[in-house]
Amino acid sequence: MALQLSFVHFKTGSYIVVEGKFNANFFYIVQKGLVQCSKSSDKGQPVRYGPGDFIGVVPCMSGHAQIETAIALTDVTVISVKKEQYPELIAQNTPLALKIIKSFASRMRTMNDILAQLTLNNISSDTAEQIFRTAEYYDNAGLMDIAVFAYYQYLKTKPQGSNAEMAKKRFVALKPRTHAVFYEPTADLTREYPKDTMIFSESQSGAEMFIIQEGQVSISKVVDGKEVTLALLKQGDMFGEMALLEHKPRSASAIAHTDCRLMVVNRSNFDQMVSTQPQLISRLTTTLADRLWSMYRQIENAYLKDPVHKMIDMISLQVEKQKIKCDRPNVQWQSDLTAQDIVNMCGIPANLAPKAVYDFQNLSFIKIIDGKILVKDCYEVSKQAAFFKKTGK
Repeated sequence: MALQLSFVHFKTGSYIVVEGKFNANFFYIVQKGLVQCSKSSDKGQPVRYGPGDFIGVVPCMSGHAQIETAIALTDVTVISVKKEQYPELIAQNTPLALKIIKSFASRMRTMNDILAQLTLNNISSDTAEQIFRTAEYYDNAGLMDIAVFAYYQYLKTKPQGSNAEMAKKRFVALKPRTHAVFYEPTADLTREYPKDTMIFSESQSGAEMFIIQEGQVSISKVVDGKEVTLALLKQGDMFGEMALLEHKPRSASAIAHTDCRLMVVNRSNFDQMVSTQPQLISRLTTTLADRLWSMYRQIENAYLKDPVHKMIDMISLQVEKQKIKCDRPNVQWQSDLTAQDIVNMCGIPANLAPKAVYDFQNLSFIKIIDGKILVKDCYEVSKQAAFFKKTGK
Protein backbone atom coordinates (compact mmCIF):
# COMPACT_ATOMS: atom_id res chain seq x y z
CA MET A 1 0.00 0.00 0.00
CA ALA A 2 1.39 3.41 -1.01
CA LEU A 3 2.18 5.93 1.72
CA GLN A 4 -0.44 8.71 1.73
CA LEU A 5 1.11 12.16 2.26
CA SER A 6 -0.70 15.51 2.26
CA PHE A 7 0.21 18.65 0.34
CA VAL A 8 -0.44 21.93 2.16
CA HIS A 9 -0.35 25.42 0.62
CA PHE A 10 0.56 28.65 2.44
CA LYS A 11 0.12 32.17 1.06
CA THR A 12 2.91 34.74 1.30
CA GLY A 13 3.14 36.05 4.86
CA SER A 14 1.34 33.07 6.42
CA TYR A 15 2.60 31.46 9.62
CA ILE A 16 3.55 27.83 9.02
CA VAL A 17 4.59 26.97 12.59
CA VAL A 18 4.72 29.21 15.68
CA GLU A 19 7.35 28.99 18.42
CA GLY A 20 6.00 27.55 21.68
CA LYS A 21 2.91 25.89 20.20
CA PHE A 22 2.30 22.24 21.12
CA ASN A 23 1.10 21.09 17.70
CA ALA A 24 4.18 19.16 16.68
CA ASN A 25 2.75 15.77 15.68
CA PHE A 26 3.84 16.38 12.08
CA PHE A 27 6.60 18.12 10.12
CA TYR A 28 6.85 19.65 6.66
CA ILE A 29 9.11 19.10 3.66
CA VAL A 30 9.24 22.23 1.51
CA GLN A 31 8.29 21.41 -2.08
CA LYS A 32 8.02 24.91 -3.53
CA GLY A 33 8.73 28.44 -2.29
CA LEU A 34 10.82 30.10 0.43
CA VAL A 35 10.34 29.96 4.21
CA GLN A 36 11.96 32.14 6.89
CA CYS A 37 12.57 30.64 10.34
CA SER A 38 13.52 32.55 13.48
CA LYS A 39 13.53 32.22 17.28
CA SER A 40 12.57 34.86 19.80
CA SER A 41 15.94 34.40 21.54
CA ASP A 42 18.01 34.52 18.33
CA LYS A 43 20.69 37.20 18.21
CA GLY A 44 21.60 36.42 14.61
CA GLN A 45 19.80 36.58 11.29
CA PRO A 46 16.73 34.47 10.48
CA VAL A 47 17.37 31.35 8.42
CA ARG A 48 15.79 30.77 5.01
CA TYR A 49 14.72 27.36 3.73
CA GLY A 50 13.69 26.23 0.26
CA PRO A 51 12.68 23.10 -1.68
CA GLY A 52 13.90 19.89 -0.05
CA ASP A 53 14.39 21.49 3.39
CA PHE A 54 12.51 20.46 6.54
CA ILE A 55 10.30 22.58 8.80
CA GLY A 56 9.34 21.50 12.34
CA VAL A 57 11.09 18.14 12.25
CA VAL A 58 12.96 18.63 15.58
CA PRO A 59 9.83 19.27 17.74
CA CYS A 60 7.88 16.61 15.82
CA MET A 61 10.40 13.83 16.40
CA SER A 62 11.28 14.93 19.96
CA GLY A 63 7.67 15.46 21.07
CA HIS A 64 8.21 19.03 22.34
CA ALA A 65 6.77 22.43 21.50
CA GLN A 66 7.79 24.25 18.33
CA ILE A 67 11.27 25.77 18.73
CA GLU A 68 10.99 28.45 16.06
CA THR A 69 8.50 30.45 14.02
CA ALA A 70 8.31 29.79 10.27
CA ILE A 71 6.76 32.34 7.88
CA ALA A 72 6.13 31.92 4.15
CA LEU A 73 8.26 34.48 2.27
CA THR A 74 6.54 33.47 -0.98
CA ASP A 75 3.59 31.26 -1.77
CA VAL A 76 4.73 27.91 -0.37
CA THR A 77 3.76 24.29 -0.94
CA VAL A 78 4.86 21.72 1.62
CA ILE A 79 4.46 17.98 2.12
CA SER A 80 3.01 17.20 5.56
CA VAL A 81 4.45 14.11 7.27
CA LYS A 82 2.84 12.76 10.46
CA LYS A 83 5.19 11.37 13.10
CA GLU A 84 3.65 7.91 12.87
CA GLN A 85 4.27 7.92 9.10
CA TYR A 86 8.01 8.49 9.46
CA PRO A 87 9.15 4.84 9.81
CA GLU A 88 7.20 3.89 6.68
CA LEU A 89 8.49 6.96 4.86
CA ILE A 90 12.14 6.12 5.52
CA ALA A 91 11.56 2.44 4.71
CA GLN A 92 10.52 3.59 1.23
CA ASN A 93 13.01 6.44 0.95
CA THR A 94 16.33 5.77 2.70
CA PRO A 95 18.10 8.82 1.14
CA LEU A 96 15.46 11.10 2.74
CA ALA A 97 16.17 9.62 6.17
CA LEU A 98 19.91 10.08 5.70
CA LYS A 99 19.37 13.67 4.58
CA ILE A 100 17.40 14.43 7.74
CA ILE A 101 19.95 12.71 9.97
CA LYS A 102 22.90 14.43 8.29
CA SER A 103 21.16 17.82 8.53
CA PHE A 104 20.69 17.15 12.26
CA ALA A 105 24.36 16.24 12.65
CA SER A 106 25.46 19.41 10.84
CA ARG A 107 23.17 21.60 12.96
CA MET A 108 24.39 19.94 16.14
CA ARG A 109 28.02 20.62 15.26
CA THR A 110 27.18 24.30 14.65
CA MET A 111 25.17 24.53 17.86
CA ASN A 112 27.94 22.87 19.88
CA ASP A 113 30.20 25.76 18.87
CA ILE A 114 27.48 28.37 19.55
CA LEU A 115 26.86 26.89 22.99
CA ALA A 116 30.57 26.81 23.84
CA GLN A 117 30.92 30.40 22.61
CA LEU A 118 28.01 31.61 24.74
CA THR A 119 28.86 29.57 27.82
CA LEU A 120 32.64 29.83 27.80
CA ASN A 121 33.10 32.95 25.63
CA ASN A 122 35.23 30.98 23.20
CA ILE A 123 35.16 27.99 20.88
CA SER A 124 37.61 25.12 20.68
CA SER A 125 39.32 24.14 17.47
CA ASP A 126 39.25 20.71 15.83
CA THR A 127 43.01 20.23 16.06
CA ALA A 128 45.33 17.76 17.70
CA GLU A 129 46.46 20.47 20.12
CA GLN A 130 42.88 20.64 21.39
CA ILE A 131 43.19 16.97 22.37
CA PHE A 132 46.28 17.87 24.40
CA ARG A 133 44.48 20.79 26.08
CA THR A 134 41.63 18.43 26.95
CA ALA A 135 44.06 15.92 28.45
CA GLU A 136 45.82 18.64 30.40
CA TYR A 137 42.53 19.95 31.81
CA TYR A 138 41.51 16.56 33.21
CA ASP A 139 45.06 15.88 34.40
CA ASN A 140 45.02 19.11 36.41
CA ALA A 141 41.56 18.20 37.73
CA GLY A 142 42.97 14.90 39.06
CA LEU A 143 40.89 12.77 36.67
CA MET A 144 43.72 10.51 35.56
CA ASP A 145 41.56 7.86 33.86
CA ILE A 146 40.26 10.52 31.49
CA ALA A 147 43.55 12.37 31.03
CA VAL A 148 45.61 9.29 30.13
CA PHE A 149 43.23 8.35 27.31
CA ALA A 150 43.36 11.87 25.84
CA TYR A 151 47.17 11.97 26.07
CA TYR A 152 47.27 8.70 24.11
CA GLN A 153 44.97 10.09 21.41
CA TYR A 154 47.11 13.22 21.11
CA LEU A 155 50.29 11.16 20.67
CA LYS A 156 48.55 8.94 18.13
CA THR A 157 47.23 11.93 16.16
CA LYS A 158 50.36 14.10 16.32
CA PRO A 159 53.40 12.10 17.48
CA GLN A 160 55.74 14.97 16.57
CA GLY A 161 53.49 17.70 17.96
CA SER A 162 54.72 20.63 20.00
CA ASN A 163 53.42 19.00 23.19
CA ALA A 164 54.42 15.42 22.32
CA GLU A 165 57.20 15.18 24.91
CA MET A 166 54.98 16.40 27.73
CA ALA A 167 52.12 14.14 26.60
CA LYS A 168 54.43 11.11 26.48
CA LYS A 169 55.84 11.89 29.91
CA ARG A 170 52.39 12.21 31.47
CA PHE A 171 51.05 9.13 29.66
CA VAL A 172 53.92 6.95 30.89
CA ALA A 173 53.49 8.29 34.43
CA LEU A 174 49.71 7.86 34.55
CA LYS A 175 49.02 4.63 32.66
CA PRO A 176 50.11 2.14 35.37
CA ARG A 177 47.77 3.84 37.87
CA THR A 178 44.64 4.18 35.75
CA HIS A 179 41.66 2.13 34.60
CA ALA A 180 41.27 3.62 31.11
CA VAL A 181 40.05 1.12 28.50
CA PHE A 182 39.82 0.77 24.71
CA TYR A 183 42.58 3.12 23.62
CA GLU A 184 42.01 1.65 20.16
CA PRO A 185 38.75 0.51 18.49
CA THR A 186 37.98 -3.20 18.72
CA ALA A 187 35.72 -5.53 16.78
CA ASP A 188 33.52 -6.02 19.85
CA LEU A 189 29.86 -5.17 19.33
CA THR A 190 29.61 -4.12 22.99
CA ARG A 191 32.14 -2.46 25.28
CA GLU A 192 32.16 -1.73 29.00
CA TYR A 193 33.60 1.51 30.37
CA PRO A 194 34.25 2.14 34.09
CA LYS A 195 33.01 5.39 35.66
CA ASP A 196 35.16 8.45 34.82
CA THR A 197 36.91 6.89 31.82
CA MET A 198 36.95 8.51 28.38
CA ILE A 199 35.14 6.96 25.44
CA PHE A 200 36.47 9.52 22.97
CA SER A 201 38.04 12.98 23.12
CA GLU A 202 36.94 16.12 21.34
CA SER A 203 38.98 16.70 18.15
CA GLN A 204 39.84 12.99 17.97
CA SER A 205 39.04 11.28 14.67
CA GLY A 206 36.32 8.67 14.90
CA ALA A 207 34.26 6.27 12.83
CA GLU A 208 31.93 4.82 15.46
CA MET A 209 28.71 5.79 17.19
CA PHE A 210 27.40 4.24 20.39
CA ILE A 211 24.08 3.19 21.92
CA ILE A 212 23.94 3.13 25.73
CA GLN A 213 22.74 -0.25 26.99
CA GLU A 214 23.46 0.46 30.67
CA GLY A 215 24.69 3.50 32.59
CA GLN A 216 25.11 7.18 31.78
CA VAL A 217 27.52 9.14 29.55
CA SER A 218 28.36 12.85 29.74
CA ILE A 219 29.10 14.88 26.61
CA SER A 220 31.36 17.87 27.29
CA LYS A 221 33.78 20.42 25.84
CA VAL A 222 36.87 22.09 27.31
CA VAL A 223 37.71 25.66 26.29
CA ASP A 224 40.27 27.98 27.92
CA GLY A 225 40.68 25.64 30.88
CA LYS A 226 36.93 25.42 31.57
CA GLU A 227 34.48 22.57 31.03
CA VAL A 228 30.82 22.68 30.02
CA THR A 229 28.55 19.64 30.01
CA LEU A 230 26.52 19.62 26.80
CA ALA A 231 24.38 16.59 27.67
CA LEU A 232 24.01 13.78 30.17
CA LEU A 233 22.83 10.68 28.29
CA LYS A 234 21.11 7.59 29.68
CA GLN A 235 20.15 4.06 28.67
CA GLY A 236 18.81 3.92 25.11
CA ASP A 237 20.48 7.17 24.01
CA MET A 238 22.87 7.32 21.06
CA PHE A 239 25.98 9.47 20.65
CA GLY A 240 29.03 9.87 18.44
CA GLU A 241 26.95 9.97 15.28
CA MET A 242 28.38 13.28 14.00
CA ALA A 243 31.86 11.91 13.39
CA LEU A 244 30.34 8.79 11.80
CA LEU A 245 28.04 10.74 9.48
CA GLU A 246 30.25 13.73 8.63
CA HIS A 247 33.71 12.08 8.61
CA LYS A 248 34.99 14.95 10.77
CA PRO A 249 36.80 15.03 14.14
CA ARG A 250 34.74 14.61 17.31
CA SER A 251 33.08 17.89 18.26
CA ALA A 252 32.94 17.03 21.98
CA SER A 253 34.23 14.46 24.46
CA ALA A 254 32.25 11.46 25.74
CA ILE A 255 32.99 10.31 29.29
CA ALA A 256 31.45 7.48 31.31
CA HIS A 257 29.42 9.31 33.98
CA THR A 258 28.75 5.93 35.63
CA ASP A 259 29.91 2.42 34.82
CA CYS A 260 28.34 1.77 31.43
CA ARG A 261 27.94 -0.79 28.67
CA LEU A 262 27.74 0.46 25.10
CA MET A 263 26.71 -1.04 21.78
CA VAL A 264 29.16 -0.06 19.03
CA VAL A 265 27.99 0.96 15.55
CA ASN A 266 30.71 1.42 12.90
CA ARG A 267 30.35 2.57 9.29
CA SER A 268 29.77 -0.88 7.84
CA ASN A 269 27.06 -1.97 10.27
CA PHE A 270 25.51 1.52 10.16
CA ASP A 271 25.03 1.24 6.39
CA GLN A 272 23.44 -2.17 6.91
CA MET A 273 21.23 -0.76 9.65
CA VAL A 274 20.01 2.06 7.39
CA SER A 275 18.98 -0.32 4.63
CA THR A 276 17.46 -3.09 6.74
CA GLN A 277 16.21 -1.59 10.02
CA PRO A 278 14.15 1.57 9.44
CA GLN A 279 12.86 1.41 13.03
CA LEU A 280 16.41 1.97 14.31
CA ILE A 281 16.87 4.90 11.92
CA SER A 282 13.58 6.31 13.20
CA ARG A 283 14.91 5.94 16.74
CA LEU A 284 18.19 7.62 15.79
CA THR A 285 16.23 10.52 14.28
CA THR A 286 14.23 10.85 17.50
CA THR A 287 17.42 10.76 19.58
CA LEU A 288 19.07 13.48 17.49
CA ALA A 289 15.88 15.57 17.58
CA ASP A 290 15.81 15.31 21.39
CA ARG A 291 19.47 16.36 21.52
CA LEU A 292 18.91 19.31 19.18
CA TRP A 293 15.87 20.46 21.14
CA SER A 294 17.92 20.32 24.36
CA MET A 295 20.70 22.32 22.73
CA TYR A 296 18.25 25.01 21.62
CA ARG A 297 17.11 25.23 25.24
CA GLN A 298 20.67 25.31 26.56
CA ILE A 299 21.43 28.22 24.24
CA GLU A 300 18.45 30.07 25.73
CA ASN A 301 19.89 29.27 29.15
CA ALA A 302 23.28 30.68 28.16
CA TYR A 303 21.72 34.13 27.65
CA LEU A 304 20.62 34.28 31.31
CA LYS A 305 22.97 36.26 33.55
CA ASP A 306 22.23 35.30 37.18
CA PRO A 307 23.88 31.94 38.12
CA VAL A 308 20.95 30.77 40.27
CA HIS A 309 18.45 31.72 37.56
CA LYS A 310 20.54 29.69 35.11
CA MET A 311 20.42 26.70 37.47
CA ILE A 312 16.64 26.98 37.91
CA ASP A 313 16.16 27.16 34.14
CA MET A 314 18.52 24.22 33.60
CA ILE A 315 16.66 21.97 36.05
CA SER A 316 13.43 23.11 34.37
CA LEU A 317 14.92 21.96 31.07
CA GLN A 318 15.56 18.52 32.61
CA VAL A 319 11.92 18.39 33.76
CA GLU A 320 10.81 19.29 30.22
CA LYS A 321 12.97 16.50 28.81
CA GLN A 322 11.06 14.04 30.98
CA LYS A 323 7.80 15.39 29.46
CA ILE A 324 6.39 15.87 32.96
CA LYS A 325 3.11 17.79 32.99
CA CYS A 326 3.68 20.97 35.01
CA ASP A 327 0.13 22.34 34.84
CA ARG A 328 -0.57 22.11 38.58
CA PRO A 329 1.45 22.73 41.79
CA ASN A 330 3.34 20.15 43.84
CA VAL A 331 4.19 17.65 41.08
CA GLN A 332 7.55 16.18 42.14
CA TRP A 333 10.45 14.73 40.16
CA GLN A 334 13.48 12.91 41.58
CA SER A 335 16.45 13.47 39.29
CA ASP A 336 19.74 11.58 38.98
CA LEU A 337 21.58 14.91 38.86
CA THR A 338 23.69 16.67 41.47
CA ALA A 339 23.87 20.43 41.89
CA GLN A 340 27.40 20.24 40.46
CA ASP A 341 26.02 18.52 37.33
CA ILE A 342 23.71 21.52 36.84
CA VAL A 343 26.60 23.94 37.43
CA ASN A 344 28.61 22.15 34.73
CA MET A 345 25.69 22.21 32.30
CA CYS A 346 25.32 25.95 32.83
CA GLY A 347 29.05 26.63 32.54
CA ILE A 348 29.02 28.69 35.77
CA PRO A 349 32.55 29.96 36.58
CA ALA A 350 34.30 28.20 39.48
CA ASN A 351 34.47 31.38 41.56
CA LEU A 352 30.68 31.80 41.40
CA ALA A 353 29.72 28.13 41.73
CA PRO A 354 29.80 27.66 45.55
CA LYS A 355 27.38 30.51 46.29
CA ALA A 356 25.15 29.51 43.35
CA VAL A 357 24.97 25.91 44.62
CA TYR A 358 24.24 27.08 48.19
CA ASP A 359 21.46 29.43 47.07
CA PHE A 360 20.03 26.83 44.66
CA GLN A 361 19.91 24.10 47.30
CA ASN A 362 18.06 26.42 49.67
CA LEU A 363 15.22 27.20 47.27
CA SER A 364 11.82 26.18 48.66
CA PHE A 365 11.05 23.90 45.70
CA ILE A 366 14.43 22.09 45.69
CA LYS A 367 15.59 19.34 48.05
CA ILE A 368 18.81 17.32 47.97
CA ILE A 369 18.41 13.60 48.74
CA ASP A 370 21.58 11.47 48.83
CA GLY A 371 23.31 14.18 46.82
CA LYS A 372 20.69 14.17 44.03
CA ILE A 373 18.21 16.92 43.23
CA LEU A 374 14.53 16.42 44.08
CA VAL A 375 12.26 18.98 42.42
CA LYS A 376 9.46 19.37 44.96
CA ASP A 377 7.29 21.53 42.67
CA CYS A 378 7.80 21.19 38.91
CA TYR A 379 5.08 23.78 38.28
CA GLU A 380 6.96 26.45 40.29
CA VAL A 381 10.28 25.60 38.59
CA SER A 382 8.66 25.87 35.16
CA LYS A 383 6.94 29.15 36.04
CA GLN A 384 10.13 30.77 37.34
CA ALA A 385 12.19 29.52 34.38
CA ALA A 386 9.64 30.97 31.94
CA PHE A 387 9.86 34.34 33.72
CA PHE A 388 13.66 34.39 33.63
CA LYS A 389 13.72 33.52 29.91
CA LYS A 390 11.15 36.19 29.13
CA THR A 391 12.96 38.92 31.04
CA GLY A 392 16.51 37.69 30.21
CA LYS A 393 17.55 37.95 33.86
